[in-house]
Amino acid sequence: MSATATLLWVVFPYVSMAVFVVGLIWRYRYDKFGWTTRSSELYEKTLLRLGSPLFHFGIIFVGLGHFMGLLIPKDWTEAVGFREAAYHFIATYMGSVAGLMTLVGLALLIYRRRVTGPVFLATTRVDKFMYVMLAIPILLGMWATVQTQILGDAHGYDYRETISPWLRSLFYFQPMPELMTDVPVPFKLHIAAAFLLFMIWPFTRLVHAFSAPVQYSTRPYIVYRSREESHATGSRDPRRGWEPSVAPRERRRRTSTNT
Repeated sequence: MSATATLLWVVFPYVSMAVFVVGLIWRYRYDKFGWTTRSSELYEKTLLRLGSPLFHFGIIFVGLGHFMGLLIPKDWTEAVGFREAAYHFIATYMGSVAGLMTLVGLALLIYRRRVTGPVFLATTRVDKFMYVMLAIPILLGMWATVQTQILGDAHGYDYRETISPWLRSLFYFQPMPELMTDVPVPFKLHIAAAFLLFMIWPFTRLVHAFSAPVQYSTRPYIVYRSREESHATGSRDPRRGWEPSVAPRERRRRTSTNT
């Protein structure tokens, strides 16, 4: 195995994931106030309502597809009756739909950020760099899918025989870079771009992906007491929170009348 292959498929992935993990920990400890999406919803909502769901739902389905294809061994899916033809159809065509949703949503979000004045002014250089680094692996993934899976052979390229076991070998700390030797170039570029994205992830607004409000589903209910309930229990009537503005003479006249 050449030194270049070892550098690309062993050293680089480990460095990327180390920066990813350590960077997230550092960011959370020392920059909690910066751990935010820096939302721009107040500036523009029409394009956001269309682009944001497309991007987020698309990327969720893309992530689930990658999890199933890369981390779950092929033998496991076949053992439960999930044959290669069915997997290829779902991974290729449904994955392409999810990828297209992600790409269209991202394009709308970038367009919105560029043409909406206040949103563009709130965009930092890090944001612009992040959008580029986010778009590159998505585009390369779509290229790999179309060229090798849709336009290729009947069953496409079986990356579960090469890329998947290589990736799992990194988690076992028994890397097998030789598995990446004959992998098509689009897949290699897609993988390299994805690890670059993980390296910059902790230093961008993408950290908000780890701040989903899951605790909202388990927090206790907030109890409100109505005025009618307070009146029924014998408490005095609530006072008004405001009084109309009147001249001093009129105020004295109203006071003497009431007394």
